[in-house]
Amino acid sequence: MLIRKARQEDLPQLLEIYNHEITHGVATFDLEPLTLKERQDWFDAHQDERHPLLVADENGTPVGYASLSPFLPKAAYGTSVELSVYVDRSCRGRGIGLALTQAVLDLARADPGTHRVYSLVTAGNAASRRMHEKLGFRLAGTITEAGMKFGRYLDVEYWELAV
Repeated sequence: MLIRKARQEDLPQLLEIYNHEITHGVATFDLEPLTLKERQDWFDAHQDERHPLLVADENGTPVGYASLSPFLPKAAYGTSVELSVYVDRSCRGRGIGLALTQAVLDLARADPGTHRVYSLVTAGNAASRRMHEKLGFRLAGTITEAGMKFGRYLDVEYWELAV
């Protein structure tokens, strides 16, 4: 497995990975699958050093990705970024998410403008909790019943890491 910067030709596979989570999982609170155009805007927003997009590549095919995005839009949050990690359903449990997260955190640490990394995790995701703890994140708090998906309310945990 190779971890590298995302390329334009990766976008359809990255969209497939994300859309599967929209329709089958609770890691995202999006409710309707996104279009390639909508995901293009996201891709374009992750082409700078502050907000990178990395992929895990196996034999030329992206099997997961990690990104750093602006945490919140107000200017004072500019030193904080939000981590997102998604792995293809057929490749989970193999350490791909951990490797991607370590790589994108290395980029955050190398950026003098990044002070904190935040990660929003749907409560009950034991694998994500273990990964965040292993990487030194601390649980900053839980927002109860933050969203509704598949007919049930879901809590969201905020994890934070000083870099």
